[in-house]
Amino acid sequence: MRKQFDIVLMPGDGIGKEITKPSFDIVAEVARQFDVNLDYTEVEAGAELYSRTGDAFPEENFERAAQADAIYLAAMGLPNVRYPDGTEIGPQHDLRKRLELYAGVRPCITMPSLPLPLVDQRSRNLDFIIVRESTEGIFAFPRGHELDSEEAAYNLIKISRTISEKLFDYSFKLAQRRKEQGYDTKVTCIDKANVLSSLFFFRKIFNEIRENYPHIVSEVMYVDAMALNFIKKPWDYDVCVTENQFGDILSDLTSALMGGIGMAPSGEIGDENAVFQPCHGSAPDIMNTGRANPTGMLLSGSMMLDYLGVRFDSPEAVAAGEKLKESIKCAYEREHLIPYELGGTSGTQEILDAVKKVLDH
Repeated sequence: MRKQFDIVLMPGDGIGKEITKPSFDIVAEVARQFDVNLDYTEVEAGAELYSRTGDAFPEENFERAAQADAIYLAAMGLPNVRYPDGTEIGPQHDLRKRLELYAGVRPCITMPSLPLPLVDQRSRNLDFIIVRESTEGIFAFPRGHELDSEEAAYNLIKISRTISEKLFDYSFKLAQRRKEQGYDTKVTCIDKANVLSSLFFFRKIFNEIRENYPHIVSEVMYVDAMALNFIKKPWDYDVCVTENQFGDILSDLTSALMGGIGMAPSGEIGDENAVFQPCHGSAPDIMNTGRANPTGMLLSGSMMLDYLGVRFDSPEAVAAGEKLKESIKCAYEREHLIPYELGGTSGTQEILDAVKKVLDH
């Protein structure tokens, strides 16, 4: 049982530099309330570093991040800074691939007081999770194929048994935990097995793994039907596991159910490492305006505490993560917070202060 952890902070670019340390201070404070200590080291990476030095993610910085118990990352990349081949600067993708962070965990958690897109009152209490495979799928080979020509371009989908088995095991174990916490849980595999042979293979492996968890309700669903159901009845789902590109698209859809991308947290989890970051980008257009929304960063901190607690057998860290999540929801309800991107006037400091106020009482 551990109560001390080594965290690497990676603010990155744009508003990441504004929200990372203040958000981490709140995460560390709630951890201290449970006698859990978070030591931190700040590591530089991103587009600004690349524009200064020609290296977006020095190897020594990667090695330091890889040694940490968890990585707390904000946003990387700037629209006007690119690699010579035109692609965006994204050291977070290097972390994902090199550390084999196969489980992209994307919760959909709605906050009280927000103007949400669905009128059904059940949409005000959403709490479900997309688990996106994050290292393979259509994004496994994103930069060309040997068949490419001036006439046509190709990308290859990769679905491996090794990663898929890990992904599905992770999803069922997550559902098992949620069932113990009182959630009405089930695992839904989202694919396009009726059209793509690679995703037929994906479903085949899912059907094999589900046999190991007979006490967990499970089902399969085509991605187009799921896109419809996430709008019609998102409250019917709990743990939804899917291929990389499908998860990328569907998790943006479910971010909209929360009010917007600034509200959405995420975790990238592998066997030995994990990265926690908000789903939003670096948003250079609102840098230094005080309008950046730290909610996704704070919720990602809650996820980080939960991960540390589960991985290193620290019930105190799990409890701290739960308290932080509930405190964020309470702050939204008590203070009637509405971030700027949702049409309100709640800026960075107001949201941070509201969460601190709940935690202090």
